[in-house]
Amino acid sequence: MSTVADVIVVGGGISGLTTALVLAERGLRVRVWSRDPAPDTTSAVAGALWWPYRIEPEAQVGAWSLTSLRVYEGMAADPARTGVRMAAGVHGGERLAALGPWARSLEGATEVAEGLSVTLPLIDMPVHLRRLEELLAEAGGTVERRTVRSFAEAAAEAPVVVNCTGLGSRELVPDPGVRPVRGQLVVVENPGVDAWFVQADPASSTTTYFFPQPGGLVLGGTAEVDDPRTEADPRTAEEIVARCARVRPEIAGARVIGHRVGLRPARDAGVRIEAEELPDGGLLVHNYGHGGAGVTVAWGCARAAAQLVR
Repeated sequence: MSTVADVIVVGGGISGLTTALVLAERGLRVRVWSRDPAPDTTSAVAGALWWPYRIEPEAQVGAWSLTSLRVYEGMAADPARTGVRMAAGVHGGERLAALGPWARSLEGATEVAEGLSVTLPLIDMPVHLRRLEELLAEAGGTVERRTVRSFAEAAAEAPVVVNCTGLGSRELVPDPGVRPVRGQLVVVENPGVDAWFVQADPASSTTTYFFPQPGGLVLGGTAEVDDPRTEADPRTAEEIVARCARVRPEIAGARVIGHRVGLRPARDAGVRIEAEELPDGGLLVHNYGHGGAGVTVAWGCARAAAQLVR
């Protein structure tokens, strides 16, 4: 049975759940409508290391990212429950001077021969998404399985609708500037790697990274623009393992235990956080287009979107 709501958030990934939680904690009656359960969303596929990656506009991303960083640092006090832990690793080839002003807030970041050594939040996404749903329920919010074909459906049941549909915004808004960026990962039995590593070129369709997670060592990756394939490509998987093994040779012999593919919701004009009036007088707030950094900016964008809700 439907319940009365002040706000309906459409989309149950990381952006939708954090936005819903911020609103519910402010005393609003919030319902989340999501086509997929959280473990089946794009967010659940993420690696997921905090870092502003493949996301615009640069002028705002730093502040959004740092807001999220502080939240994750607090959650890292209870990693078994939240899925968030602080983990040391190296960003290959990075130098502080080449990063934005936000990088000055990275405590303990040190330049080494390989790049930038730093401790950052590393998130076990299935555990984290489950915790967000628990926190939302504690704040009085609900999550409902529902496929939305137009925002008018939600506007008929609440005066405010928040669009956190990610790639779905291409059709729902509609916004043709929203494009899929395909990411493929390989999960292997961890051969003893306890530090993460990333080497990424934003202009390239391939990246090299490995993240030690509770369920195995997550290897990546790809960033293939306008590639909508959701099945794993065997040749791509082999190339991912080979790239990671050039950094840590023991990875070459690790047993493969899984493959993941997700479509990052990029937007040509960058993240859209904006409100518009609906024909019936309701309010539609947009929060989408986070590209490859949805986890990194989730809390900053959620708070920015919540400021537009009246």
